[in-house]
Amino acid sequence: MKDQSLRKLQQEMDSLTFRNQQLAKRVELLQDELSLSETKGKKNKKSAESSSQLSQEQKSVFNEDLQKKIEENERLHILYFEADEQHKRLEAELRTKLEVLETDAAQHQAVVDSLTRKYTDTIEKLQNDKSKLEIKSQTLEREAKDCRLRTEECQQQLKNLQAALGSRLEESLSIINEKVPFNDTRSNRYNALNVPLHNRRYQLKLRDLAGQALSFVQEIVTALLNFHTYTEQKVQIFPIDSATDTISPLNQKFSQYLHENAFYVRPLEEGMLQLFESITEDTVTVLETTVKLKAFSEHLASYLCFLRKILPYQLKSLEEECESSLCTAALKARNMELHRDMKRLTAIFEKLHTYVSLLALPSTKPEGLLRTNYSLVFTNIAASLHGSHDILKDISKHYSQKATLEQDVPTATQKLITTNDCILSSILSLTNGVGKIASFFSNNLDHFTSSLSYGPKGGTEFISPLSAECMLQYKKKAVAYMKTLKKPCTDSVPYEEALANRRVLLSSTESREGLAQQVQQSLEKIAKLEQEKEHWMLEAQLAKIKLEKENQKLKNSLSGHLAEAVQECSVSSNIAEQKEETTEKSQREPIKSTSLIGMLTITTDNEKIPDVESREDLIKKHYMARIAELTSHLQLADSKSVHFHAECRALAKRLSLAEKSKESLTEELKLASQSISRLQDELMTTKRSYEDQLSMMSDHLCSMNETLTKQREEIDTLKMTSKGNSKKNKTR
Repeated sequence: MKDQSLRKLQQEMDSLTFRNQQLAKRVELLQDELSLSETKGKKNKKSAESSSQLSQEQKSVFNEDLQKKIEENERLHILYFEADEQHKRLEAELRTKLEVLETDAAQHQAVVDSLTRKYTDTIEKLQNDKSKLEIKSQTLEREAKDCRLRTEECQQQLKNLQAALGSRLEESLSIINEKVPFNDTRSNRYNALNVPLHNRRYQLKLRDLAGQALSFVQEIVTALLNFHTYTEQKVQIFPIDSATDTISPLNQKFSQYLHENAFYVRPLEEGMLQLFESITEDTVTVLETTVKLKAFSEHLASYLCFLRKILPYQLKSLEEECESSLCTAALKARNMELHRDMKRLTAIFEKLHTYVSLLALPSTKPEGLLRTNYSLVFTNIAASLHGSHDILKDISKHYSQKATLEQDVPTATQKLITTNDCILSSILSLTNGVGKIASFFSNNLDHFTSSLSYGPKGGTEFISPLSAECMLQYKKKAVAYMKTLKKPCTDSVPYEEALANRRVLLSSTESREGLAQQVQQSLEKIAKLEQEKEHWMLEAQLAKIKLEKENQKLKNSLSGHLAEAVQECSVSSNIAEQKEETTEKSQREPIKSTSLIGMLTITTDNEKIPDVESREDLIKKHYMARIAELTSHLQLADSKSVHFHAECRALAKRLSLAEKSKESLTEELKLASQSISRLQDELMTTKRSYEDQLSMMSDHLCSMNETLTKQREEIDTLKMTSKGNSKKNKTR
């Protein structure tokens, strides 16, 4: 479009220049004609009239030409103005486009920078993930190898175990066939006498549940006692107060029966307490062994009889209250609702007693209830408890409305209001207690139904309560027998000391050799100490002997020569006796000692020990001590050499392990360097790709800038040309 506009403008400019040239030539021609006409006028004055006519015609022509030029100038001015406006619009549009392109370029650059950062982060993350995965793959390969080895070992062990179990099975079958006279698990009667496996966790759970049920029953019992007591008080004061007037015989009988409520309600708590105490950790608790459940069922039956006994009086009392003059229509409606609620409450208690009595049958008459119906009985008990809870909620609602209506009665006293409040609180506590025990029973229904299969191994049921009682007696005997077999364990090593010893054993490279060396060293030290002890004892004996000799020398200085002669004679006589009397050698104790001067054999005779023999004994003992000392040194040197040899072996093993670890580490280092080089190559390739993309984008931006500069230059040239045209037009 710009090129087309420029071409149009150039064509118009060319046409205008051509027209201007034509006009200029025509003006020149007209001027030449004017000059010629003037010269001719001077020469030929006669033709003045004709020239005047010509001049008028020329003027008219000039006027027409001027008019045309003026119109053309106007048209040119209009075109110039339009071109200038179009140029300004184009310039503004191009400037906006330039700004948009610059913003786009900045955004593209920001996107490129963010992408480079993102890609570098992803490259680093991928490198880290790759290294982690390589490490994980190596560990998994090692684990796979270990698993293969373990599977092979397990297969071998499985084969060995199958062979061993097959042999043991054959042996046990042969023993059973030979030794076992009959199998008691085939008969339910005999199997019921077998003691089942003891499940302590189950017993503790059941005792905990029984404790919770006991607390709920105690709460219900207190609420029932309060309800019946305050109902008796209410009968005494409304609709006729017994303090001011005599009440009807019906209400008197009703209050008399209500006064006996504790006799029927208290046994419920006692029966539940007995049932809780019968469930201990050592017993086997199933329906066949819970004998105390029968007593609780009987107490519930007596309370049900009490409810049946007071129900007609209670209904008649409500009807009598409706017939009184103080009773309004709304109060009558509430009384009739309570009338229906009391009937429903007695009916639901009858239903509950029926199911509880069914649960008590297995402990007394097992044929009365099949084992397959136990779960159904438990679910019906839960449903009955929830139904009683709903009925009690209705009773509390209706009685609260009745109490608010009775407050509006003109003869209502403060005693009546407080009694109604007490009855309402007792009904609310009774509702809460029944709701708690209903939710408790429904929450633990799965436990109750699943625990019914707990019995003797291989048996489906207990046949009779007698067999269950016998089983419990056998269980007590078995427990007593196990207690007699149980012996107190010997004192073991403390845990901290055992851990310390284990660390010591694990720290030593060769535990057995090290311990043997330690034992040998300790024995050598003991031998050395004993030898030193003997040496010092010999030294002490020598010192004593020397002291005695010195004393003898001082005393017998005169008879020294005689003693020497006697000693020589005794020595010669001893030598002769040693050569002749060979039979006495076996009776005497020979002492052999090796020293640097040879081997000496000396016989010790306690009867005759002259001074020469004592001196030779001392010399022999000295050399023996010296020999023992040398042998101890030799043994010490041997033990040290053994210790050093063990240390050298341990160091050699450590060195071999270190070399192996070094080789593995070098291999891992090579792999790591290879992975690093590979990652560097990948990084270089990614960098190059990013650089190529950046260079392409920069080239694109440069080309866009060049096009913008060209457009600017064209605009400037258009401006210049338009300005030049305008100047020319002005000059023209």
